[in-house]
Formats: sequence, structure tokens, C-alpha cells
Amino acid sequence: MNIIACRSHPNPTILPYAPHSSLTHQYPLRFAVLGAGFAGLSVVWHLLNQSPKELNLNIHLYDEFGIGGGASGISGGLLHPYSPKVKPLWEGAQCWEETINLFTIAQQATQHHIKPFLPHKRGILRPAMDIKNMTKLNHNAKTSLPCCRVQTLNNQAAQTLLPGLCLPFDTAFFMPQALNINPRHYLEALFLACENLVKESSSLYSGEKQLILHKKSIHGLSEFEGEYDAVIVCLGAKVNMLPEISGRLPLRTCRGVIVHLEPPDNTRCYPEHGPSILSDAWISVQGSRSLNVGSTWEWKSINSSSNVSTDEASKALHQLLPKASAIYPGIKDWVFTGAKAGLRAMPPLTPHGSLPLLGCINDFIGRNHSCKYWLFGGLGSRGLLYHGWLGSLMAHAVLSCNEEVIPSELTSWKNIKPKF
Repeated sequence: MNIIACRSHPNPTILPYAPHSSLTHQYPLRFAVLGAGFAGLSVVWHLLNQSPKELNLNIHLYDEFGIGGGASGISGGLLHPYSPKVKPLWEGAQCWEETINLFTIAQQATQHHIKPFLPHKRGILRPAMDIKNMTKLNHNAKTSLPCCRVQTLNNQAAQTLLPGLCLPFDTAFFMPQALNINPRHYLEALFLACENLVKESSSLYSGEKQLILHKKSIHGLSEFEGEYDAVIVCLGAKVNMLPEISGRLPLRTCRGVIVHLEPPDNTRCYPEHGPSILSDAWISVQGSRSLNVGSTWEWKSINSSSNVSTDEASKALHQLLPKASAIYPGIKDWVFTGAKAGLRAMPPLTPHGSLPLLGCINDFIGRNHSCKYWLFGGLGSRGLLYHGWLGSLMAHAVLSCNEEVIPSELTSWKNIKPKF
């Protein structure tokens, strides 16, 4: 890969990166990654992994709340590559593969140091909720992806998986390979993997790698001007708080509340191998005595706090519990133990679906700069699926200073005028 230092440098002879040049060791590349959620951690890993072993590279990761402190860390943690109509999402197989690769990397890094982030490989069950789309659903299930198969189940087969299930139309679609994880634990594990890669690279190869986490708030891109060769913005909905970008992206914000439930006693636990559920409300199984139920949708919210007031939690429970109990009636007896919230950045609808926003934003923010600014945002509610592959694409683009390595479907947002 041809690595180009994108900022103006007092010694211009180092600008085309030469793998064996001693000047490379003299002037390390400095990258800032803003945001330590799914997008930011994926970019950090891939920058470290894709950069030449001889390259001196300093990465500074900025997040006010630390690893997984934003919307990524409180998400449902349900991984599958399908739309609500069980249709494969854009590049779903590729995205699935890359995310599974990151799961493996994170698992290998943690060993016994951090709580496991894969509670169980239970699969995910999607009950048919609309008789009008049944034909389409059945057709899509028959053409599902080999990496994550979809099985059509009748009521009897579904009851075997989850006794007490209630299917409105006696049909459900089961994804046995789909996963549910603990997002916060996963992100902590992936950060540990990044730290391990830094230590390994610095000890085995001539290039020195550094990774530094800064727990500080970000007030504008001007803070980073002249300090870095590239700045990669992975702030999710908080991107609208940057004055250089605010109101100029085709994104809508949406606050979502997730409630945590536990059984009233040991006799009414969730079945040991029972699947997670996707319906009008989803149920993410964290264990036989721990369920997360989500999510509410408060459009145009600007509240990014993960804390939930008593009133907001009560309203969320009132919205979510009837939807969840319509499919799994036993959950009505479970006890509310808390709630968390996150602010999503929802991308616009395109002919290929609702896709994240990637690309260089130097021209977009309208000034000449001494470094390259990049955007990786708008993951919406599909950050877990998209972050692996798209983080790899973003790292490739940053290291090569070439936006053209990013598929045009992910940069076409630049032609859209924001309506909100």
C-alpha cells in the first residue's frame, strides 16, 4: 500500500511514503480518531493492522466517556445481515464476515481478563408480524445467505425453541447462526486487542506504534488543525455538535431507550438456550436471568445522555413491554431493573437501503487544511453489522489518502442536501 503523509511538512521529501526510507522513522504519522464506539474502534484496529510494519504511527483516540460510553455501548448487540423482511442487507455477507473476524480478534485478546461478550450462540427468532408480507418473507427466507441461514418455522417448531412463544400468524423465521453480544464488553475487548497489537508491532518490527486514549470532550475540528496527518470523525450523532459540520449532513437523530429486566424468581427464568427475538420490540438475551428490551424511537432528539430519568424509563417500559409480551407473554412478570439510552445517527434511504456515510470531508467543510478530515458516520441501528468491513475500508482510504477505495454507495451522500 502506498502511504502518503497528507499534511504539510517542513521536510517535503517524506511525503510519498517509502517503506524503507529512514525518514519514515524520523517523522511518525499522527492520526486522531474521534469516538470510541463501533466505528472508531474498528478504524483504530484496521489502521494498526493495515499500516506497514516499518511505519512509525501514533493514533490518538478521543472520547469523552471512554470506550463504548456512547450509543454503541448500550445497543442491543444483535448481529444479523437482514432487513425486517428478511432480505439481505447491502453487502451483508461481506459485513458479516468482517464483524465475525473482529469478534474473533477481540475474544483472543481478552482470554480471562474481561467478561465474555458472547453470552450464548442462541440465534435470533423473527416472528411474522404482517400477513400482507408473508409471501415475500417466505421467498426471502429461501434465498438467505449461507453465512447466516434463515429457517422458516411453524408454531410447533418455534415452541420447541422457546416454550410459551406466541406467534400471531403461526410462522417465525429463525437465524441459528445470528449472535447477540454484550456491546460494552466487546468494545473493551477490541480496544485491548488494539493495545496488544501496538505492543507486538513495536517489539517485533522497526516501526514504532502508539495508541493513546484521551477522555475529553471535543468542541470542534479546529482543535486538531496542524496536529495530525488525518482526523477520522466517528462520533455518531454527536457529529452534529461540531460547528464545522452541524446541520450539514443528511442525518436524523433518534434517541432510543432500552430497559433491563430480571425474572421475579428462579422458577421463571428464560430458557437456557432460548433465542433472542426481533419483533415490534426486540428482546436481547444476556443470560437466563437477564433480558434487554428495546427500543424506543424519539426522533429529532438531541439528548445524547445514556442516563434515563424515572419518567422516561416509565414511558419506555409502557411502550416496550406490551410489544415484547405480545410475542413472549411470560415477560410480563419480569421485574424492571434499569434503563439506558443512546442517540443514534440515522442515515438517509438510498436505492441500496439506509447506508452509512463515509468519505473525505475537507471540501465539504469548505476550507483548506493542513491535514485530511474523514467521516465515518450514520451507522444508525446497524453499527454492529457495518463497523467491521467499513472500518477496514476507511482505514485503507486514510492510509492511502484515496477516497476512491470506498464504494460509491457509501460516498453518494455528498450529493444529498440535508432536509432536517
